[in-house]
Amino acid sequence: MIKIMAIAKTIEGPEAACSGVKNGMTLMLGGFGLCGIPECSIAELVRLGVTDLTCISNNAGVDDFGLGLLLQKRQIRKMISSYVGENDEFERQMLSGELEVDLIPQGSLAERCRAGGAGIPAFYTPAGFGTEVAEGKEVRDFGGKPHILESALTADFAFVKAWKGDSAGNLVFKATARNFNPMMAMAGTITVAEVEELVPLGTLDPNEIHTPGIFVQRIFQGDHYDKRIEQRTVQTRESA
Repeated sequence: MIKIMAIAKTIEGPEAACSGVKNGMTLMLGGFGLCGIPECSIAELVRLGVTDLTCISNNAGVDDFGLGLLLQKRQIRKMISSYVGENDEFERQMLSGELEVDLIPQGSLAERCRAGGAGIPAFYTPAGFGTEVAEGKEVRDFGGKPHILESALTADFAFVKAWKGDSAGNLVFKATARNFNPMMAMAGTITVAEVEELVPLGTLDPNEIHTPGIFVQRIFQGDHYDKRIEQRTVQTRESA
């Protein structure tokens, strides 16, 4: 009988998680709005002071939270993202020309990350045809409909945030945090997972694992998560 031993990937915390991140690197950062973002890793990147970063993320956080903290310190040179409407500093830097921005349709961004992790170099999509998104890109007709060629996205480091994980790097995401984190976890040369709860190997039900540990090189349990609501909307008693 052959006994297979899982490689332990647990590290002490954010400092070890960000070891090796250098100026000019490309980083993927998971999350959707303010949900499921790697807060501890972002805080460490701010502390390290690395600059000239290209950051791939669905959104840029808000002014004082998430990627907004890196923007405040002028650590990001280029943002590749989809939705950036809640960050005034992002808007200011983009309009002033301080920040290079590549805005991508949300579905295309997700698929470009997934393709990068799956080893697919490019794919055709109808999304964005006839807009600025299609400028300079190859166009082909499929079924009588024009499609543009989009290239896959990969990163030097991918930072993701999961609800639970084990010492082998197997991850379970919760609700909306599952939107971008799983595909970004596949697309990083080094993938760092921070989790709310780090459990012993064998605790997680294999049928409930969203990202297998084969894609994760480092994992640690975060010590604090500020679960904010990006834009709170409430209903008044009169309109209820």
